[in-house]
Amino acid sequence: MIGLVDRALALNPSYARGWAISGLIRLYAGQSDLAIAHVETSMRLSPRERMGQPLTWMGTAYFFKRQFDEAASNLLLSIQDNPGFPPSYRVLAACYAHMGRLDEARAVVARLRAITPLVVPSDLLYSNPEDRELYLSGLRLAAGETA
Repeated sequence: MIGLVDRALALNPSYARGWAISGLIRLYAGQSDLAIAHVETSMRLSPRERMGQPLTWMGTAYFFKRQFDEAASNLLLSIQDNPGFPPSYRVLAACYAHMGRLDEARAVVARLRAITPLVVPSDLLYSNPEDRELYLSGLRLAAGETA
């Protein structure tokens, strides 16, 4: 998919949706820096139209880079934009847990449970094992799980 989106962007570098899709694909591929750059390009090209959940994607990429303050900032904005999107809450809870802010992490999990009973998902698309482990360990800690 990376090759296809790169070709689309080479043919039309002003394709905001293409940059957004590329950012999401790069996030899943473990390329956090490129994910952030591509999502930012998408938002710059089309500032009024949000394609997908760009703030969640950027927050997740910053989370994987272990820039937890920047991640939390983006994730809080994402929740403000779309309060019913569970992935934003999951990454924010994991982020707070890794920051040692367990009370806030547990409060985010409580808000997440008001949206969905599924706190720790089993179907992750992140290909980088370190990213998956960082995410899952933080989310389990926030949810109060020991395993």
